[in-house]
Amino acid sequence: MSDTLGYYDANAEAFVDSTFDVSMDGIYRVFLADVTAGGHILDAGCGSGRDAMHFHRLGYRISAFDASQAITALAQQKTGLPIAHRSFLDVDERSVYDGVWACASLLHLPENQIPSVLGRLWMALKPGGTLYASFKFGESERESDGRHFTDANEERAALWFECIEKDLEIKFWRTQDQRPDRDEQWLNILVHKAPAVHERLTVGGSQHHFLPKLCHAIRSSNQVDMAVAFVKTTGLNLLLPDLLDVLQKEREPAPARVRILTSDYLDITDPEALRKLSLLQDHGAQVAVYESKGSSFHMKAYLFAGRRGGSHWGRAFIGSSNISRQALQDGLEWNYQVDYPPDTGYLEAVNRFDELFRHPKVVPLTDNWIDGYARRRVPPPQPVAPGSMEQEALPTPNAVQKAALKALDATREEGYTRGLVVLATGLGKTWLSAFDSKQLGARRILFVAHREEILYQAAETFVRIKPDSRVGFYMGKQRDRSVDILCASIQTLGKETHLERFAPQHFDYIVVDEFHHAAAPTYHRLLKHFAPQFLLGLTATPDRSDRSDILSLCDDNLVYECPLFDGVRGNFLVPFHYYGIYDETVEYQAIPWRNGKFDPELLANKLATMGRARHAFRVWSQHKQLRTMAFCVSRTHADYMARYFQKHDVRAVSDHGDSEMSRGEALELLDSGGLDVIFSVDLFNEGVDLPAIDTVLLLRPTESKVLFLQQIGRGLRKSQGKKRLVILDFVGNHQSFLHKPQALMGQAMNLRQLAEFARRAEQNRLDLPEGCFVNYDLEVIDFLKGLDQKGAEKDYQALKDTLGRRPSLTEYYHFGANITQTRKQHGSWFGLLNTMGDLAEKEEALLTAHEGFFVEVEKTSLTKSFKMILLEAFQAVNGWEKAADLPALAQESWRILKRRPRLFSEVAESVRHFDGGSTEWQQYWRKNPVDHWTNKSSVLFHVVEGRFEPAFTVESSSLATFESMVQELIDYRIASYEARQGSKTDIGNSNNVIPMLASDTALPYFPTLKIACGHFRNSTVDQLEDVEYRSIGSGHGRLNRDRHFIARASGDSMNGGKRPIHDGDYLLLEQISSESAGAISDTTLAIERLDEAGDTQYLLRTVRKSSGEYILEAANPEYDDIAVTPEFAEQFRTFARLNDVISPLEMARGQELLREDIPALFGTEFNPGNWQSGHVFLKEAGAHVLLVTLNKQGKAAQHRYVDHWVDETTFHWQSQASTTPAGKRGLELINHERLGLSVHLFVRENKLRNGKAAPFTYYGPVDYKSHEGSAPMSVLLSFR
Repeated sequence: MSDTLGYYDANAEAFVDSTFDVSMDGIYRVFLADVTAGGHILDAGCGSGRDAMHFHRLGYRISAFDASQAITALAQQKTGLPIAHRSFLDVDERSVYDGVWACASLLHLPENQIPSVLGRLWMALKPGGTLYASFKFGESERESDGRHFTDANEERAALWFECIEKDLEIKFWRTQDQRPDRDEQWLNILVHKAPAVHERLTVGGSQHHFLPKLCHAIRSSNQVDMAVAFVKTTGLNLLLPDLLDVLQKEREPAPARVRILTSDYLDITDPEALRKLSLLQDHGAQVAVYESKGSSFHMKAYLFAGRRGGSHWGRAFIGSSNISRQALQDGLEWNYQVDYPPDTGYLEAVNRFDELFRHPKVVPLTDNWIDGYARRRVPPPQPVAPGSMEQEALPTPNAVQKAALKALDATREEGYTRGLVVLATGLGKTWLSAFDSKQLGARRILFVAHREEILYQAAETFVRIKPDSRVGFYMGKQRDRSVDILCASIQTLGKETHLERFAPQHFDYIVVDEFHHAAAPTYHRLLKHFAPQFLLGLTATPDRSDRSDILSLCDDNLVYECPLFDGVRGNFLVPFHYYGIYDETVEYQAIPWRNGKFDPELLANKLATMGRARHAFRVWSQHKQLRTMAFCVSRTHADYMARYFQKHDVRAVSDHGDSEMSRGEALELLDSGGLDVIFSVDLFNEGVDLPAIDTVLLLRPTESKVLFLQQIGRGLRKSQGKKRLVILDFVGNHQSFLHKPQALMGQAMNLRQLAEFARRAEQNRLDLPEGCFVNYDLEVIDFLKGLDQKGAEKDYQALKDTLGRRPSLTEYYHFGANITQTRKQHGSWFGLLNTMGDLAEKEEALLTAHEGFFVEVEKTSLTKSFKMILLEAFQAVNGWEKAADLPALAQESWRILKRRPRLFSEVAESVRHFDGGSTEWQQYWRKNPVDHWTNKSSVLFHVVEGRFEPAFTVESSSLATFESMVQELIDYRIASYEARQGSKTDIGNSNNVIPMLASDTALPYFPTLKIACGHFRNSTVDQLEDVEYRSIGSGHGRLNRDRHFIARASGDSMNGGKRPIHDGDYLLLEQISSESAGAISDTTLAIERLDEAGDTQYLLRTVRKSSGEYILEAANPEYDDIAVTPEFAEQFRTFARLNDVISPLEMARGQELLREDIPALFGTEFNPGNWQSGHVFLKEAGAHVLLVTLNKQGKAAQHRYVDHWVDETTFHWQSQASTTPAGKRGLELINHERLGLSVHLFVRENKLRNGKAAPFTYYGPVDYKSHEGSAPMSVLLSFR
């Protein structure tokens, strides 16, 4: 074989070109006639890949390999299929393939190897499968053109197959070679493997129960018929996953026909089970009920039919099992299996079922029938059949849901009619919505989502909580309106024509599941139409940048959150051990990336390789526990991984729509310990409860944080004996993976924050719940640390790459980007979008025409929220289309404010008790904000004849785009405004002052002199796109960002003398050149030096002149001075002059800092014992540090100090209860200037952010202004 392989490796291209287009249609038809439609075919020795590609295009699942490495590569390139490089001796699969195709490949084996290789292929073939092989017709074994050939005739081939199995029926036929200039004959061989011999009788019990056979039959069928005396919810839940799978619209070649017949005999059937069967009808099933009316109905028959190749098959189970858990799983139940062919008794059973389904006593299952049955039902007091008394336990809220329900009740008491709840995957957010609707007593409920599977899952959940309610759907072509619970797709119901069919008050309660940013305008339109008693928004991600759309929809009212870390800390979810594995075998940069997604086919090909499977298996073997769920990118990928693990003696299966094992079987085997790994594509992402899973293997990129959290959430649920979840996540060096650490940690991170996260992870300094562990491979750490670049454009691009689309301004704000700096560099948000090329054509034209208006909306000062509320109301009444009547506008503004109690509290007390239609409210609203918008120097609005109208026009064709742009700015302004106001507090001292930091100058910032020098060597500051800016205060003279910049010192060469410069100090420098430097003696310069060896140094030195030569003098005596002699002068290049050393405190103004990071600003170390209070005195620094949390909910009443902003430059601070004006601390605060002490103010809104300690914002040094009271003191502090 080595010579033959050498021939093909050397002549691969010529061979592929000569064979790829050869027609094999006639032989294809013979082979495929007996292969199950959509079945799994092994192309063994695939050559050019011609046949594999043909089968793939017909809808078959393909595995293909070739022993020639060169041909494997060419075949993969030509077909786009994942062709494996292996030989016949590597085939050790068992009963995997429906067909094996060995066209002109076995002929290169020596004859003595052919029987054993045929045996391997035979073992890989499933019972009932078909094997095809072909040889050149003849009797010789020979060498030709450097290749080995074994020819075959009928007698010779029959002897080979006799070594495998006696008395096989083998079909032989000869064909002529189809290639030009060839006159050879070929021997074609087709062999069928006998179907497996089945046990006909299933007797029940824990070792031989009926459920696996039933699930397998459902999954394999095109027709499913069931007739049972009764259906219990306990049993139906076991069958639903597989029934739903075969009813999927995407199923090939078509969804199955499902008919289910049950009865009201003895009133055993659960009404709840009937509601679920009614939901199954929404998927396409036919369900009917036999009305017994005193007669008996003891049916227990299950009939299935399908197609294999060109023939039909059927199977029936007749016996004693109704649909209950006991009958399907635990009880002793006899069910006899009848297979057709050969048993024609199956056909008799089918005919009888058809007759029964048309029986006069059989009626269709409808909501009306279920309502009547539930009213008249009197179930028997004693069991009359196995499972007849089974009842699903009534669902009750868990501890997290109880806390959320309490918070929802409280928020409604406060006057809110909208609210958002954040619950980690696994804590039951859909269940929460059902519980809350019941708590509220809602009669009509609307559940809105963007995916059908979410709606179906919601329907099942609500049926459990409200079993007497009618449930319907509004999606696709389905229009159920006369129901109690309507599950609607936003794509359908969000259209005006559909909304108009419902009155605004039709629904008492509306639930909005998390949705994609692009759908936000549609949700706004839907909620503009409806006026429910309460709207509940749900999301699983705690990341503010991800939830900004749905939070805006909920009036920015975050009612309750329990993200992942809180779920673990509260013992509601198990701890996790996360391993970020570097995906070393995949070059993701080479795979096309468009609209936030990889090219799916190319990605699947890159992931389904031997090297990557080997790497995954090695990692899994090292860290695995007992039960693993693995997520793959495609069906081909899942099949490939399952085969690889099987070959290494792991009990693994792939599970998807075409897989052999049903989902019900796979779940049961994994739960019972009969399986080690399930490789899934997406079946287990939604609504599947798998608490026993203790290992999650992520073998694919995930497109969103939500999907990532859903996948790991499959294993976070608690289960008996489970101590932790192990997460094995394969991470590539590509922007598509940047959302994973953000999702895991529950916070948005820009590029520099991701780099800082990596450094913390490397140093094992991450803030994790007890029992949790996070580890990244060093390659991943290096990739993340390499992201440490700053600037508006870099932050924007990072967020865009994470989201897979252009972000909204609110998302950008929540991402932690510097909005002020963005405006300084680009003028406005839409200016940044224009720079980045992310404005659509209409948006760009609107920006050009109305830039002044957009900038005014984005930047106008807000002392109250009213200006934005007015604009939102103006949009709500379609004011851009037709001038808004002032009374209507004021009333709509009142309605919006009433939904937001925090903002409504800004209304003057004298008019709060008037409604929106009152004269008093109209006059109040006219003064502000109407007058504000109409009295500006650049007039934007007019009031004409009692109507509020814009002073400019917008083309009607661009109106929708214009409104969307304005709404984007409104959402941001309200979100940022409310964030600055802080959360509600019990003491009610919330006010509306926004603290104003002193006016600063923003300058380019570089981490080192080396980086700064590299930037300035060929560019000026204003030409650079990736420069970060840092702000410094006044007192440094006139600064120009084209010349001045900030860099950090490296090393201690200048650590000495009167002005020591320490390693890491912030330096204010001025860019100079040899022409602009002027006199340089006795000045400190930044210098680049290229020495004789070609090494580059970056120095900070004071320049002295002595005897006509310059001396570069170090302040630290441990460093030698450098004489710049004429012969070495060309080694030195001066590029900047030192202006000042900037205090770390000055650099920290406006920055967020964790408590443990604050001491370093004062040159001291963090000591937890000293820094837990809100007032810390640092003796060596002579500084009082005030650490203030505005919202102190959760503290004892005596520790809730009254801290708030008085105005933009004044802060009211209340001391600790023991502080008095005559005491040491009180005197030092009052007299701090005279005593030479400083006072520094650090403020945060809340104690926690995303479940962990929130950072403080540093507002700078403050001065004592006045005080009142004693123990505690109320002190007014003013900014300097």
